[in-house]
Amino acid sequence: MINLAPLEYFGKALVELGEGNEDLVVLDPDVSPSTKTHYFAERFPDRFLKVGISEQDMIGIAAGLAASGKVPVACGFAFFTAGRAWDQIANSVALPNLNVKIVATHSGLSPYADGGSHQSFGDVALMRVLPNMNVVVPADAIDTVKALEAILRIRGPAYLRLGRGTTPQVHEEDSNFTFGKASLIRDGADATIIANGVMVAVSIEAAGSLAEDGVDVRVVDMHTVKPIDEKSILGAARETGAIVTAEEHSVLGGLGGAVSEVLSQRIPTPVQMVGISDRFGESSRDYWSLLARHGLTAERVAEAVHRALEMKG
Repeated sequence: MINLAPLEYFGKALVELGEGNEDLVVLDPDVSPSTKTHYFAERFPDRFLKVGISEQDMIGIAAGLAASGKVPVACGFAFFTAGRAWDQIANSVALPNLNVKIVATHSGLSPYADGGSHQSFGDVALMRVLPNMNVVVPADAIDTVKALEAILRIRGPAYLRLGRGTTPQVHEEDSNFTFGKASLIRDGADATIIANGVMVAVSIEAAGSLAEDGVDVRVVDMHTVKPIDEKSILGAARETGAIVTAEEHSVLGGLGGAVSEVLSQRIPTPVQMVGISDRFGESSRDYWSLLARHGLTAERVAEAVHRALEMKG
C-alpha cells in the first residue's frame, strides 16, 4: 500500500472548497502549520480566524458564525478540541443544532511522540453521545477529502476525526463514499471485520493472512460512526454470524460500542473488539510500534476473528 498524508489532502481540499463557497470560514487555535489549515489562511486571510490557544473560544465563535449564516470549520487537535471544548460543543453547537464543522486532527496514537497528554482515545465517545452530532472517521487521505466534502453538504454539526502523519492508501480516487453508509472493502462469508481509520488498512492485512488459513473474512469500512449504517451491520451479522470491530480508539464508547448496541437490540451476535484498552497513552519514537504496543496490529485482529469464530461455533 502507498502511504499518503491525510492532513495534506485535507488542507489543500479546504482551499479548493473555499474557492467555491464564500461563506466557508476556518478557525484555528494556533496550530495551523500542524493541521495544514495554513494553506487556507494564505489563500483567504480574511476568512481565517486565529483565536489563540483557546479551543473553547474557537467553538463559541464558530457557533456565532454559523448562527449568522456562515459555514465555519473549527480545526484543532482532537484531545483538546473534543475534551477541553466539550461544554461549548454540547451547549453552543449541538443543542441549537448549528452548522459547525469540527475537524479534530492528531487523533488516537498519531501524536506518538507527545505521549498521553495529547493522544485522544475517547473523542468519538464524547461526540457520538451528543444529539444532532454527526461523526466521521475516514480510512485514508482519499476518503478524508470525500468526508470533508460530505460533512459540508449536510446541515448541522459534524465531527471529522483525522490522524497525524502518513497512513496507507485504502481507497482509489474514483471509489464511492456515501455519508452514513459503510464501504465494503472485501466480501467474505465466515466473519466480518468492521473497522475505521487506520485500522481499515490493518484489517485488510489481517483478512489476507486469514485467507491463507482458509478463513473467508468480510472487511467493512464504517467511516460514519454516527449515524451508523445499521443495515450493513445487520447484514454482516446475518450473513457471516461473527463480528470483529477494529478502531484506533478506546474499546469503551467507540465504534465497537456502537456496533454492539445495534446487534444487541436486533440480532445478538458474537462480537470481539480490537481497540485501545482502558489506559492512557505513552510517548514513542515511532507510530507503528506504538500501535503494536497497544495491540492494534493485523495479528491481533486475526486472533480476534478466531475468537469470534469459536463463539459462533
